[in-house]
Amino acid sequence: MADSDTISSLGGALFLGVIQGLTEFLPVSSSGHLVLFQQFIDIGNDEVLFDLVLHVGTLIPVLWFYRSWVGKLALDPIVGEGPLLERTGVRWLGLLILASVPTAAIGLGLEDMFEALFSTPATLAITFTITGLLLLATRRFDHSDRSVPLTWRIALVLGIAQGLAITPGISRSGTTIAVALFLGLERETAARFSFLMSVPAISGGLLLKLRSADLAALDAGQLSIGGIAALLTGYVALTLLVRVVRAGFLSAFAWYMFAIAGFALSLALS
Repeated sequence: MADSDTISSLGGALFLGVIQGLTEFLPVSSSGHLVLFQQFIDIGNDEVLFDLVLHVGTLIPVLWFYRSWVGKLALDPIVGEGPLLERTGVRWLGLLILASVPTAAIGLGLEDMFEALFSTPATLAITFTITGLLLLATRRFDHSDRSVPLTWRIALVLGIAQGLAITPGISRSGTTIAVALFLGLERETAARFSFLMSVPAISGGLLLKLRSADLAALDAGQLSIGGIAALLTGYVALTLLVRVVRAGFLSAFAWYMFAIAGFALSLALS
């Protein structure tokens, strides 16, 4: 029979996996929520390794949900029809690579500083509020009806926005989709490009963190439970957010961000 510490650690792994899965795709900042809740939960494991598994769990739903586009990106350069540079998959692949450049530059150069500066309840209250204001602004500045084509300039701007969202409390999906709507991208395109951009960003982060992960701290039970929970809830959250973006209701999440900011502030004051 499992002892109470084992049950507690498994429960913590399950809880954090659910939090990661939901908040990685919903525009509420997964990093901010993990920083907030890991203050109360000790999973008794190497945090870097556990974080790696959670991010793998949330990478799989993107690849599956957009599997037709992933296939297009992989195959169009090889067997696509028409001139090479006019193929949809080739064009999108180039734009995704271009967007990943500023994301990588900001992540490699500033991630440690941003995480150090914004990983307390007091600063999370500020960054959560910023995300809420950004989401609320989509109610007024959503220009998706203009159906502006996705260009290399827009891809660069979105890559910069994604890079700045390494700050705990700043939502990656919320920031990139909101900026895309401000720039006039059609809602479906904004959501698709945002989530496909997350694949190289998450993959790059995994490779960097793998270097400092303590594989000797492996606890198969905790990692499996956390990873599976992140995968399943991540797919549900991704499906939900795409529908919300299509319907034009992204700003509804602003009120949650203001509430969680208040919670973080109350922790800081206490």
